[in-house]
Amino acid sequence: MQRRHFLKNTAFTAGALALFGNRSFAALLADPAYQIIPLRNNVGIFIEQGGTIAWMVNKEGIVVVDAQFPNTAPHLIAEMQKKSDKPFQWLVNTHHHGDHTSGNIAFKVIAKNVAAHANSLTNQKAAAEKQGKADQQLYPDTTFTDKWKVKVGDETISGNYFGAGHTNGDAFIHFEHANIVHTGDMVFNKMHPYIDRSAGASCKHWPLALEAATKHFDKNTQYVFGHAFEPLKVIGTTEDVKQMQDYMEKLVAFVESSIKAGKTKDEVLAAKAIPGVTLWQGDGIQRSLTAAYEELTA
Repeated sequence: MQRRHFLKNTAFTAGALALFGNRSFAALLADPAYQIIPLRNNVGIFIEQGGTIAWMVNKEGIVVVDAQFPNTAPHLIAEMQKKSDKPFQWLVNTHHHGDHTSGNIAFKVIAKNVAAHANSLTNQKAAAEKQGKADQQLYPDTTFTDKWKVKVGDETISGNYFGAGHTNGDAFIHFEHANIVHTGDMVFNKMHPYIDRSAGASCKHWPLALEAATKHFDKNTQYVFGHAFEPLKVIGTTEDVKQMQDYMEKLVAFVESSIKAGKTKDEVLAAKAIPGVTLWQGDGIQRSLTAAYEELTA
């Protein structure tokens, strides 16, 4: 999911101006290589390649959620060091995939602590060993199962796990004072998701996890998504999360009904659309159909 490609090929609209304001929009145009976008209460996002990064800077230190790649993480680090001379207190991973964690290595020695869900650590180690890249990793030293919380200055950061979805180790990371939640790849906003069944993903439970999340956080929560079809739409609302929930529910319902109707896997994968889903764009529908079919016939 390379946002540089998206930035070059997506037209900016009046909606972008309304969302970010003239100042931030000008910054987007000035440097298409990467973007630093403040949100609220000293929390913002970093966009370059791979999964969206969230960051926070206050009088006690810096917190970063996700790390992209070894060649992009240093850009974020440099930008944070321009904002503050305080230490990087925490690096938090939403899940283990390389476009969110392979940049961890850039934080070696720099970040005091690295946190993630316990399954994310297990998955990261397994993937690194399989790829022969164990020596290129910075693994979490702090893990949690259901809930984790830490205070940094005037901000409290919590990790919240609602069960399997994109993998079995995806956590929602909440900046509680700012009321901003990084969903990681539990939300692919308006684009067909990658569903990693090798790492315990569940199409059936994914919408249940999203429902639990929207009930846990409040209506004023601002969300940061791992990926979006349009690069500037990695920021959204509860409604966007519910639309992702609806996508997963309709995906499962369609594949389940197709199986009951006696359709073969090839016939299911030949579908060009999921009935009732109109907002999702781009290619990748076969990824979703394949994952759902394999899970429901396992």
